[in-house]
Amino acid sequence: MPLSVLSLMILSALAHQKSDAATAGLSENVLPEITVHVAKISTSAQKKKELEKLSGATNYIAKESLQSVIKSNNADLFENQPGIYAASSGNEGVKLSIRGSGINRAPGAHASGLYVTLDDIPFTGPGGTPYELLEPLWVDHVEVLRGANGLERGGLSLGGTINYATPIGKDAAKLQLHHEMGSRGYQKSAISSGQQIGDLDYFISLTYGENNGYQDHSSSQSKGIATNVGYQVYDNVDTRFYLRYRETDHQTPGRLTQKQIQEDPTQAVASNIDLNNHRPQPGSLWLANKTNVNLENGDLLQLALAYHHYPMDLQEGYYNTDVDYDDVSTLINYKFQREFWAKESQNTIGFRTTTHLPAGTVIERQRVNIGNYPAGTETRHYTYQGGDYVLHASNALALNSQLWLDSRLALAYTHRESEVTWPVQSEKENNREWNLLPSLGVRYQYTLDTQLFANISRSLEAPHPWSLIWGSDHYFVDQGPATGRQSAPTHLNTQTANTIELGGRGQSLVGAWNVAYYYAKVKNELLAVEIATDPKQIIAESNASDTVHQGVEIGLDSPLWQNDALGKLNLKQSYTYNDFHYKNDAVFHNNELAGIPKHIYQAELRYQHPLGFYAGLNTIYASKAPTDYANSFYVDSWQTWGATLGYTQPEKSYLAWLDFRNISDKKYASTITPGYNDNGNDPARMTPGDGFGVYAGLTYNFH
Repeated sequence: MPLSVLSLMILSALAHQKSDAATAGLSENVLPEITVHVAKISTSAQKKKELEKLSGATNYIAKESLQSVIKSNNADLFENQPGIYAASSGNEGVKLSIRGSGINRAPGAHASGLYVTLDDIPFTGPGGTPYELLEPLWVDHVEVLRGANGLERGGLSLGGTINYATPIGKDAAKLQLHHEMGSRGYQKSAISSGQQIGDLDYFISLTYGENNGYQDHSSSQSKGIATNVGYQVYDNVDTRFYLRYRETDHQTPGRLTQKQIQEDPTQAVASNIDLNNHRPQPGSLWLANKTNVNLENGDLLQLALAYHHYPMDLQEGYYNTDVDYDDVSTLINYKFQREFWAKESQNTIGFRTTTHLPAGTVIERQRVNIGNYPAGTETRHYTYQGGDYVLHASNALALNSQLWLDSRLALAYTHRESEVTWPVQSEKENNREWNLLPSLGVRYQYTLDTQLFANISRSLEAPHPWSLIWGSDHYFVDQGPATGRQSAPTHLNTQTANTIELGGRGQSLVGAWNVAYYYAKVKNELLAVEIATDPKQIIAESNASDTVHQGVEIGLDSPLWQNDALGKLNLKQSYTYNDFHYKNDAVFHNNELAGIPKHIYQAELRYQHPLGFYAGLNTIYASKAPTDYANSFYVDSWQTWGATLGYTQPEKSYLAWLDFRNISDKKYASTITPGYNDNGNDPARMTPGDGFGVYAGLTYNFH
């Protein structure tokens, strides 16, 4: 039986007494020599131990588990992780949700309901989380703090916080070559280098990717660079500079009905082909610095500053939207440990901000001739503004050696602003508000191998500034090419939720386990709802009536068999139950919220040989799911199977893997974009999952 994860996190010492003939006659007062051997704790074990200090559910995705999987998009990073829904639409615009956060978002949109950081530095902005800089090849490990635990890092969202950590020089190979290739022209390459030179270390990675795509008209290309340089300024001061830059472009094939997916999932919407719909993101840039100051009394002061530039040239539909975002983020954290009432007390006081810089006007143009107006005609101008400013504090108090009380409090100021500036100036929608978000939790170390936890918390999600325009029911009338386009922003309330969570984690005879149950009462949830029926039906993003999000998240990693000479057999499983529904809505009563399956099960059975060879069999199951809030139509449940083969050289100089995906070539809907009421019809709002494919990867390290 393998050692438990928890036991690997505990320092062990072995003392032994030396004796020989030369010391036999020494006085009894002379003490024998003692040699102490301290077991080295891996980085993964340290990170897991830190997450176990939180009174709620977490995920840690180690770099070791990422080395032997395809890394085409973010959905690949979160496979077989309880509580995390990550579904690919065939490109990098993954639909990512935790506990129903951002459930109404379409894949490809800026993500909602999650607070994302890069190397603990704020990345999510008032307009959501763009995806093009979240290159999986630049990930060393991922930390996920589900739900209320995200407040520990300043996250306010229902779904919690995700931190993507970049490799650094001291842990990287001097030169690494990586290449992936596979079905439908998939290619992805990276060359990276990192090392430590005295007080300085560096890491740099260049990436390139291309893919023809599963659907027609779904090809994509990308290229980018990520680098960081760290320097030990003084014994107690270190600083690190970060840069990420990436260009992406992918065609958008459009969404299909379930019938179309069953008949031919590779087809694209004809108008998308005719219009050559695609999404260029011509060059996103993220620059940041993080400095740590270790004070003489053991306290830690952390300072960070980041600049994020992310332009988009949306060539989709009859109109082209040219958007140019600029965000500036700051971070101040002060961490200290004291005694409170003669009890150990661990504390953090933090302040983080992300502000949209005053930007140029968003310009919308026709892509085709419409009426008497030729392609290229400007239709309207509008602006977005916004900011998030969060002061937060947390305290972990040891009531005794087994019981901890975790208290957190955040004061948040959010700003969302939008207006149409041409052809007619609209009134400005300017939402500014303060919110207080408390969280109280307990964690109890029942035994050395079992920890229990509970918490109660409050979360919020302010609307994106762009949704104030696109959710509006105000339209231009008799304004030339602008006729029928939104003429003014609308008001949207901030979504809030009160959540309770119960759960635990540990080791048992069946392996490493974790389980969590949560129940959230949500007010003003940002959903697609009917906001007008006369003179015409208007359906757009708006605030829904009261909703409930509850669920169960279970993870189990079981060692089934082990032999020192022959290897080991392991079964890893995750199950997520998603119950998201209205609460006594006037129209939809207690209907399910559309967009995410209620049941998701994932498993992998893997054999590992001591010489480095491994083989695995995996499966994913998703239950049927409604396409609309009326629950008038459901997409079918589905299950896919896959297999992996690979080899990791014992000194880790190189590794290779072969991945067989969707072996049975199952036809299924991977993502759903929710609708209001489909009246029992099969709507064209699904994206197909990829069919059978074979992929291979090779990594070579020069140390």
